Amino acid sequence: MPTTLEVLQKTAQFFTRREIPSPKLEAELLLARALECKRLDLYLRFEQPLTETQLNTLREQVTRRGQREPWQYIVGRAGFLDFEVACDKRALIPRPETEELTEVVFARMATPPATALDLGTGTGVLAIAIARKWADCQVTAVEASRETLALGETNAISTGTSTRINFLSASWPEVFTTGIGPFDLIVSNPPYLSEEEWASAAPEVREWEPRAALVAAENGLADLRAIIQSAPAVLTPGGLLALETGIAQHAMLLTIAATIAAYTRTECLRDLSGHERFFLAWRA
Repeated sequence: MPTTLEVLQKTAQFFTRREIPSPKLEAELLLARALECKRLDLYLRFEQPLTETQLNTLREQVTRRGQREPWQYIVGRAGFLDFEVACDKRALIPRPETEELTEVVFARMATPPATALDLGTGTGVLAIAIARKWADCQVTAVEASRETLALGETNAISTGTSTRINFLSASWPEVFTTGIGPFDLIVSNPPYLSEEEWASAAPEVREWEPRAALVAAENGLADLRAIIQSAPAVLTPGGLLALETGIAQHAMLLTIAATIAAYTRTECLRDLSGHERFFLAWRA
């Protein structure tokens, strides 16, 4: 049977031919999952032969990755901050930028919120992170797709936060007319890609992740505009709206917010890569 080192080398070579980003790293990630060990532990097992079961598992996963399916969907898990959630094609894969949004929110909230709203919860990571951070905060997680909502509920249960998160199936227009709230905090990673941005995205994004969670009308601005315009109706005085956005959208978002008297302060922040990414607004 081939050793761990031999399998790792052949997998990395195959990924290179298939133009997989970071081929060596991704080979290590899949192999570590197959061997049920940490990635760094692979270096202590280079001479260890793989079993037939392990090889069969890895062959299937490598084939899927070679077709540019994201490795998070292949292994069915994704990390976020200090916890892990189930992840599949029902929802977007949690991104580092969304982790940054969470950290921005934690830093900007002067007092712990009693209530919070997560719009378009997907895997539920934002709602879960808030519930884990503030034990007394009651979170409402909204998702239009019932199938996706079920994934978020599953993750809330596995992270021990389900008793403090209320999952609600609703679209953007519906959620602001259901009588919910008010909320001290509203967070969202809504669709914000334009059609052109989606068409030029990597195959992992364009061919595998749910398009409805990525692309918005009005050159990517439609959902952001709807949230900014509607949020004051359910924000408490002094409440914070925090959004993840696309690049080169902040000027327009500031213009939209300036027409709404309910906001007393706005702030735009760049992510660690230097891109415009986070829009914050406080209610009067």
